[in-house]
Amino acid sequence: MNTSPATDGPRGRRARRILGLLGGALACAAAAVALSGCDNQRIDRLEEGVATEADVRREFGEPERVWPEAGGARTFEYNRQPAGARNYMVTLGADGTMTALRQVLTPQNFAAIVPGMPAAEVRRRLGKPMRIAPFPLKQETVWDWRYLETPTTAMVFSVTFGPDERVLRTGSAPDPEQSRG
Repeated sequence: MNTSPATDGPRGRRARRILGLLGGALACAAAAVALSGCDNQRIDRLEEGVATEADVRREFGEPERVWPEAGGARTFEYNRQPAGARNYMVTLGADGTMTALRQVLTPQNFAAIVPGMPAAEVRRRLGKPMRIAPFPLKQETVWDWRYLETPTTAMVFSVTFGPDERVLRTGSAPDPEQSRG
C-alpha cells in the first residue's frame, strides 16, 4: 500500500475534511444561486390578474402551506429556506386568479414583527424559518430566516420568543455561514 504523510494521519484527514466542507459550501451556494435564477424565470411567466392557480402550481409546484384569506381567497407559501434567501407568498382570489406575488423576507416586513406578536402571526407573515433553536435554560426560542440585504449581503433575521410564544425581540446580523472564509 502506498501512503504519504500528506494524505494519511491527522493532517491528511483534516485536509480531506476541509476540502469536503468547502465543496459542500460551494454546492450550497450554487444551489441558492440556481434557485434564485429559476425563481426569477418563474415569476416573469406569471402576471397578476392573469395567471391562474394552475399556472402558479406549474411554475412553483406544490406550496409549503396554503393560508386561507377573507372572501375565499388563499395564499400559497413557497419557502426557499434553509439554502435560499427568499420566501414567496402568492395570493389567489376566490376565482383562482393570482392577485399578488411577493417576496416576504424584506426589511419592511421585518420591521412589522414587534414585541408581543404571537409566533403564529410571525410564521404567517414570513413563512417557515430556516432554523428553530430552543434555549430551555433561558425559556426562549429563536427562529432564523436567511435573506439578502441589497444587493448581495447575506444576512440572518432572528426572532426571539418567550415561553408564551410571543416575540421578545428581533435582530439582524451577517450570515455566519456565508461570511466564513
